[in-house]
Amino acid sequence: EIGILLILGACRRVSEGIEKAREGGWTWSADLLIGKQLTGTRLGILGMGRIGQKIAKAAKSLGMIIHYHNRSKLSEDKADGAIYHNTLKSLLSVSDVLSICCPASKETIDLINKDTIEYLPKGAVVTNVARGDIVDDEALIDALNRRKVYAVGLDVFKDEPNLNPGYLKHKSAFILPHLGSATKETRTAMANLAIDNMDEFFSSGNCKNKVN
Repeated sequence: EIGILLILGACRRVSEGIEKAREGGWTWSADLLIGKQLTGTRLGILGMGRIGQKIAKAAKSLGMIIHYHNRSKLSEDKADGAIYHNTLKSLLSVSDVLSICCPASKETIDLINKDTIEYLPKGAVVTNVARGDIVDDEALIDALNRRKVYAVGLDVFKDEPNLNPGYLKHKSAFILPHLGSATKETRTAMANLAIDNMDEFFSSGNCKNKVN
């Protein structure tokens, strides 16, 4: 849900819209806060796991064309018509909107950087619902400054809650304070999972979900 919110918020200039509504007194015009329409737009999903697949399903219902890059190609039923790219460069080159959903690892640190950003179409939108370490903040902010990137939608950051102040200077940055799990149902499920892990550990000496 947050992944889709980031896409909508960045593409439709929601931060600017909220600010203008709070100020009041705006005058409607044909060019008032023109954003990017999702229908017919190519969504590139980096990491087509459980979360990526759910974002793909929701985005497809909004008329977006789904592309993805993953460690391996999904089965036809899981891909559900999404187009597979076997390299990051290939995916980024067709991503009008990029949704970062891959796990954080040594291999993915700063995966989106000054070099890989250049593979994106000019005016692309970048969203991140995974981990802040995957994005080189300075490179992404530079891309915003020179309009290579149209807007960003971010729920995760390096060194959060101390996010890079460069994002705060951009009206086209739609940013949230890591709200991905912020529902009563999800937080309850997280607590129950922790309790189940402790019960399993003290009864068997092992548990399914380990924190290394």
